[in-house]
Amino acid sequence: MTSQSNRIKVIVAIDEAVFSGARQFKACEVVGISERTYQRWKVQGNDTKDGRPDALRPIPANKLHLEEEKKILQVMNQKEHRSLSPNQVFHKLIDEKGTYIASISSYYRVLRYFGQVNHRGYAKAPISKNITTHCATGPNQVWMWDITWLPGPVKGIYYYLYMIIDLFSRKVVGWEIWDHESSENASVLVKKAVYSENVLMKNEPLVLHSDNGSPMKGASLLTTLYNLGIVRSNSRPRVSNDNAYIESMFRTVKYMPSFPHNGFLDIETARRWVDAFVDYYNNDHHHSSLKFLTPNQRHNGSSDEILQRRKEILETAKAKNPERWTGPVQNCTMEQAVWLNPSKEKNNEKAC
Repeated sequence: MTSQSNRIKVIVAIDEAVFSGARQFKACEVVGISERTYQRWKVQGNDTKDGRPDALRPIPANKLHLEEEKKILQVMNQKEHRSLSPNQVFHKLIDEKGTYIASISSYYRVLRYFGQVNHRGYAKAPISKNITTHCATGPNQVWMWDITWLPGPVKGIYYYLYMIIDLFSRKVVGWEIWDHESSENASVLVKKAVYSENVLMKNEPLVLHSDNGSPMKGASLLTTLYNLGIVRSNSRPRVSNDNAYIESMFRTVKYMPSFPHNGFLDIETARRWVDAFVDYYNNDHHHSSLKFLTPNQRHNGSSDEILQRRKEILETAKAKNPERWTGPVQNCTMEQAVWLNPSKEKNNEKAC
């Protein structure tokens, strides 16, 4: 709202601008009001007080009376109700006493207005954690890694698959299998992947995302990341879907028809199987999220040429038999920006 004194100042300023040769509607635009508002203020003269604050407004028919608000406070502050939620008290009053005061939302609204909606109990109040968001516009910008178990020869014996995939291309850039989880093993894996992909030659630092397991936060791995200039990124505590791509990757591994669900005979057998799987996945698996390109095709930059060739073939086929096509040919373009856990604001953007 504009105060009465400021309205008078605005009128004087616009009058002076118009007298000096400015257009009236342009002067109104500069001060941020419409020409109609300026004309109304001029007609009112010195009596330009904003009437909205003092306007008489009808009282809503569903508004609680003061006595009803006091009744809600009285009921909620009774000794037997102090540890109960408004939802519980609401139903308790109806079932035990046949009393209805107001709706459950009104209980909460009244308590909130009087500052009585607070966290109770011995547990700590929940804390909102910012989501971990990353964007990749090319290979070897953001990596994701995790550890999953592989069944051993007997029940209770497991081997641990360490795997790193690239966010942009979904390529498996590194993997190892050991018989235990440790930060030292993770350090070995990261070093091998970095040297294999020549990441040290890049100008921008690599981001390595993982969850909050102990191998991910161990001193050996943190030291390795620091020495290699890699930026560490972690999921939110107790949030299982902040590293969804690697979890989906492990599902792909374990749903392969050749996966031995009865267990691997030994760790060397497990390593041979995973080695064959990674070779197939990177070079022959047509990924549904990559327009059915293979991860290596996306990773090495040949994806644009392949998609363009697909489009030309489809356009040629449509030209030969147009009656068989009810719409345009298959979309053969890909977004160049890939997001890990995009925020609501970033979800509609085209690039990082």
